[in-house]
Amino acid sequence: MTMRIGQGFDVHAFGDNIPLVIGGVKIPFYKGLIGHSDADVLLHAICDCLLGAASLRDIGYHFSDKDPQFRGVSSRKLVLEVHHKIKNEGFDIVNLDCTVILEKPKIASFIPDMVQNISEVLEIDSNQINIKAKTSEKLGYLGRGEGVAAQTICLLKKR
Repeated sequence: MTMRIGQGFDVHAFGDNIPLVIGGVKIPFYKGLIGHSDADVLLHAICDCLLGAASLRDIGYHFSDKDPQFRGVSSRKLVLEVHHKIKNEGFDIVNLDCTVILEKPKIASFIPDMVQNISEVLEIDSNQINIKAKTSEKLGYLGRGEGVAAQTICLLKKR
């Protein structure tokens, strides 16, 4: 059986008058993330992680920020399309491990809903997904509250 590991990373800056969406969950906060789509940093990192493990390039290759059809799109749609791509290559997801890095807002209470959203889109059990929330201890651009980053790792198995 062939196993493949992938890793993903994404970062977005905060901006005013934008909803904050992380892991497909709208989080009450006075700022949101700036991006071409809904700027869901966690779902973007998951897309890169899965695409990388399947050797299918990266999110920008498949969903260009120059393409108007992706303007404001829900990142859940992007994850769904990535899921179809890896399935077509004969891969199934073994697990995802994710870290969201931000000082504020505190998102721990939203993690169960994030896991549920991701498990539904990827058609996997919630126990195959782990999400952690971390701060950067007030260091760097994340510590100053300028944005949010996400790191992900996955394991895929070939059918």
